[in-house]
This record gives sequence, C-alpha cells and structure tokens, in this order.
Amino acid sequence: QVQLVESGGGLVQAGGSLRLSCAASGRTFSSATMGWFRQVPGKEREFVAAIRWSGGSTGTYYADSVKGRFTISRDNAKNTVYLQMNSLEPKDTAVYSCAAAARVTGGHIYPPVYDYWGQGTQVTVSS
Repeated sequence: QVQLVESGGGLVQAGGSLRLSCAASGRTFSSATMGWFRQVPGKEREFVAAIRWSGGSTGTYYADSVKGRFTISRDNAKNTVYLQMNSLEPKDTAVYSCAAAARVTGGHIYPPVYDYWGQGTQVTVSS
C-alpha cells in the first residue's frame, strides 16, 4: 500500500517562502505522475503543479496562478517530491495535498487520475 506524507506547511507572511515535501512509501515509482493540489473550504480542489517521469525523461507542469513562483522537483533517492513556493500571496492560503499516479498521464490537472493521496498540509499566508 502506497502512503504519501506531506510536510512543510505553516504560517508565513506575504512575500515569504515555504517548501512542501511529499514522501512516498510502500512503492518505488519507475514511471509516475505526482501532483500538488490545494483546496480552500467551499471550493473545488485546484491543480497547482505536477511532475511526470519515465525512464530518463521528466516533465513539470504548473497552474498559471503559480507559474514563476512555485517549483516542483523530486529526489529519486528519497522517493520524495517537493514544492518550493516563493513570493507567497494570501490567495495561496489553502490545504495542500500531494497525489500520485503509478503511470505517466496527460490528465495531470484532474484529481480523478491519481491513485493515491496524502492527508494534506495547511499553508497560511498572512498579509
């Protein structure tokens, strides 16, 4: 059974930075899609960023709202995916969750394509 555990959330002032981590256990993905989503109460889950890899090829994808501010990366040796968030804004406040699909998928912005989800970590950006 795959488990995803997020960490790194917290309270930060606008303009600050946080780095979220998503550690996967139970399986090593040779090809996969991993994504970060966020959700605020009363709204649908929103795609933030994704990373897809297969063999030696890796691709990264971002929502327009975070492009240029957030960076997704992975450490294969640690089976961990990161989300570096810079220039944070109050509108980035949400619960951030990571997700994994055990395949490369072009539907990385859609939550249903993911097989596994973490429990989420709160990110609060104060003005």
